Amino acid sequence: MTPEEILQGLYDETLVGNGPRVLELTDEGLRLQMEPQTMLFDALIPSLEEVGARFERGDFFVPEMLIAGKAMAGAMAVLRPLLAETGVETIGKFLMGTVKGDVHDIGKNLVNIMLEGAGFEVIDLGVQVAPEKFVSAIEEHQPDIVGFSAFLTTTMPMFKANLNALEKAGIRNDVIVMVGGAPVTQEYADAVGADGYAADASATVKRAKALLDEKRTKVPA
Repeated sequence: MTPEEILQGLYDETLVGNGPRVLELTDEGLRLQMEPQTMLFDALIPSLEEVGARFERGDFFVPEMLIAGKAMAGAMAVLRPLLAETGVETIGKFLMGTVKGDVHDIGKNLVNIMLEGAGFEVIDLGVQVAPEKFVSAIEEHQPDIVGFSAFLTTTMPMFKANLNALEKAGIRNDVIVMVGGAPVTQEYADAVGADGYAADASATVKRAKALLDEKRTKVPA
């Protein structure tokens, strides 16, 4: 196969969520000494962006997004260490976790894959993340954005508890805070004092990029 055929194959097979084939093509590309960043930026990311666009149009649904995301995640597992070696710059660092009392992570995991596909470095703290764990992780990793995920209405009040913990630790203004999850609304996000909200994985990527751009343009040179 030529490098062009590999890039086209990576795009097409990621789009339909054919994980084994995406992995084969990734390995084939590396055997041909293709640059990892070429495969990422010229095939995998554009494919996942198309998945997001189709989701927004109503042509794709959550299952299609999940399998496409998983297909890309398989390629990323191979490419990530190589990208780190080549010093490819990420667009930002995103710390993510499902709040204390909540063990749901399918939506969070999909968001993580989409963010990683868009060029973010993602640090996932998992589920049942207590406020103090968010605080210590922020201090350790210095992320640009922190994401709180909740799937249950009963765990949504943890958003406020987490934000209070960041205030108390004196780090609230150091990070952009985004919230999301099935029952969460823009109104609720505003009420608890979050900086951003998104209804789905595709929208999260767009909102995260926009918030990051806003923050960086405000920072004095």
